[in-house]
Amino acid sequence: MAAMPSSAPIPDDAVTAFQIEGEPVRGRLARLGPAIDEILRQHDYPEAVANLLGEACALAALVGSNLKFDGRLIVEARGDGPVRFVVADYDTSGGLRGYCGFDAEAVAQAAKGFLRPGARSLLGQGHFMMTVDQGPDMDRYQGVTAIEGETLALCAEQYFAQSEQTPTRVRLAVAQADKRDGGLWRAGGMLIQSVAEDDVRGSTTEAWIRTQAFFETVGEDELTDPELSSQHLLFRLFHEDGVRVFGSQPLRAFCRCSQERIETVLRSFDAAERADMVEPDGQIRVTCEYCSKTYAVAPEALETAPA
Repeated sequence: MAAMPSSAPIPDDAVTAFQIEGEPVRGRLARLGPAIDEILRQHDYPEAVANLLGEACALAALVGSNLKFDGRLIVEARGDGPVRFVVADYDTSGGLRGYCGFDAEAVAQAAKGFLRPGARSLLGQGHFMMTVDQGPDMDRYQGVTAIEGETLALCAEQYFAQSEQTPTRVRLAVAQADKRDGGLWRAGGMLIQSVAEDDVRGSTTEAWIRTQAFFETVGEDELTDPELSSQHLLFRLFHEDGVRVFGSQPLRAFCRCSQERIETVLRSFDAAERADMVEPDGQIRVTCEYCSKTYAVAPEALETAPA
């Protein structure tokens, strides 16, 4: 039996890479506290919608943290249900942001009879997408699959099976503390993948089946428990085989919006269109869909290009 690791516990707002000792199975574990609380509090979302966005952000961190270059990973699902879309945007510096578009009355109706409706109930028929953006000098890569399965985790598993032919399991969880304790949001996620067979490794089937059996025992409450460190959770799950923990990537709530970006977007409209945007006090106001920050712009500031 492997000894319990003695290094310092991995803090909140981080995604950690690990590998089952001596086995062709690797994984990542994300734990989100203040970062996801900030993202979700920026919007007055119904609980079901906030939960969906929290899962999408945890998933974006799990997948995006494996990118080997500077860039972004965008996790997105769009459908014909009460939630029209959910978008989570991760950049390789650890920044996270996200937002949803939804019909509040339809969400309330869909939530009746459910403790917390899943992705399929909220999104309906549609598509699940992951987009890799390596910057303006490189083409974007996007993989698309149908929304299948009731949860966003199942959508991700289906994506990896179809788009990358990589055996993958995903577990996602979101929780909110009691209102008397401030109602803080937390999120967590775990992803495991089977390393491809080759002449050296031979068959990886048995190891994959065994690791999945341990993976199945992780509870949603464990993924969001602030008293349970990532290190202890991994040891609890995989101590029979042993688990090797690699570095962790810090995560934070972050938005790319700025006064300059907003003004650049507004300059893309012609003068007549901008005139229609002017409010009674003479300002144009734009609210960022990601972070809900509102920018005021004087129309005359848009008449000339920035220096």
